Amino acid sequence: MTKILIAEDERDIRDLVAFTLRFAGYQVVAAANGEEALELTRDEAPDLVLLDVRMPRMTGYDVCRAIKSDPQLKDIPVVFLSAKGQESEIRAGLDAGAEEYLLKPFAPDELTERVRQILARFGK
Repeated sequence: MTKILIAEDERDIRDLVAFTLRFAGYQVVAAANGEEALELTRDEAPDLVLLDVRMPRMTGYDVCRAIKSDPQLKDIPVVFLSAKGQESEIRAGLDAGAEEYLLKPFAPDELTERVRQILARFGK
């Protein structure tokens, strides 16, 4: 089963994304901050990582850079889910190594479709 890690410090959003992806048939691992997200990425080796940008302990950008600089993890696709839609924020996310930058709020079916497309692009 395809495993997706979600890192989001707001519980309601984290729960909604987890529920949406589980309903779509994915296995979901959730983290409440950036540090936990990086640890779980190392421990769980997910097929995809969804990161919020602004989180306690480590920003999503820092987590993404850490993933992309680790030879064991660098091939895991990373996608930002953020309400921060300024061009500079999106550019920073892509420069950190993310595949995509999706804006909140999003429709659940839109999220599952984007996730499906990204996973297909990586042969997962």
